[in-house]
Amino acid sequence: MKQVSIKTVAELAGVSIATVSRCINEPDRVREKTRVRVQEAILQTGYEPNTIARSFRRGHTNLVMVVLPSVGDPFFTGVLRGIRSVVDAEGYSLIISETQFNTMNADEVGAMLVTRQADGVILLASIFPFGSAVLERAGRRAQPIVIGCETISAALAGFPSVHIDNVGAAREATAYLQAQGHTRIAFITAQAGSMLTRDREAGYRAAMEAAGLAVPEGWVAEGDLSLDGAIRATQALLDHPERPTAIFCGNDEMALGALHAARAAGLDVPRDLSVMGFDDIRYAATASPPLTTMAQPAELIGERVARRMLDAIEAGHATNREAEIVPHRLVVRDSVGPPPS
Repeated sequence: MKQVSIKTVAELAGVSIATVSRCINEPDRVREKTRVRVQEAILQTGYEPNTIARSFRRGHTNLVMVVLPSVGDPFFTGVLRGIRSVVDAEGYSLIISETQFNTMNADEVGAMLVTRQADGVILLASIFPFGSAVLERAGRRAQPIVIGCETISAALAGFPSVHIDNVGAAREATAYLQAQGHTRIAFITAQAGSMLTRDREAGYRAAMEAAGLAVPEGWVAEGDLSLDGAIRATQALLDHPERPTAIFCGNDEMALGALHAARAAGLDVPRDLSVMGFDDIRYAATASPPLTTMAQPAELIGERVARRMLDAIEAGHATNREAEIVPHRLVVRDSVGPPPS
């Protein structure tokens, strides 16, 4: 089969050869519409830059790309540790892409996909940052993709994944609060419509309904998955006319924000207000008070998602697309107690 030249790509995209080269090597210097045209032309022609072609004649690049929302998130630190423990042992290296919903990083990931500069892509609680259309057009040329943690896009639902049962874990956490005597339980979630905490909110609502407990308007508050967002959400809940006695947070970072807001309001946790987290990040045990939370096995998720990725690279595609469910665990500490009398 005749190798496609960069000139062919340039002619199909209606740009110069130099522009094609910049799209591959320095995409930030090229306008978005031009980048899209060039990347579509690369997909249509099957063009591979010479350096990448040499790597693939050898078999692999021995690089795996990991895409995640934030490298500073302590939960993802544990997942990355698990991924590294597996890929390092097999002679692979990682490329880390922190999206923060940043278009430039998304373009870089897209270029990695269409020019095959990595053997596979692991998405950790992230959408595919270059859009599902590229996945569809790439077809068999696309590298394996494996999802770690939540699948947060319907377009990614068919890819192999490793995660806990988020609905079941949140239902168990809510039931624990109920077992302590709480009937007025609020939930702090991500932004409206976000899939990041969708299943956890569903588990919370299911447990409330199963116990015959109402969820008044305003008891599901948006915390933006951040300390500041959770502080604002907690302040709103404490001002609610039907003030909750317990707050269940969709992640531990928001639970830490809730603890701060409670202290700022002069409340004692758990005497005046109980707070439940989710994830069991490394700061949870050293919070004041130590945080009761639902633990995810971060390193195990990383190990399993890396193993599935390497298996897919070896086979040339994902041989098993079923979701792998790993166990969650309730961790009881000091931030939850009975409701105030």
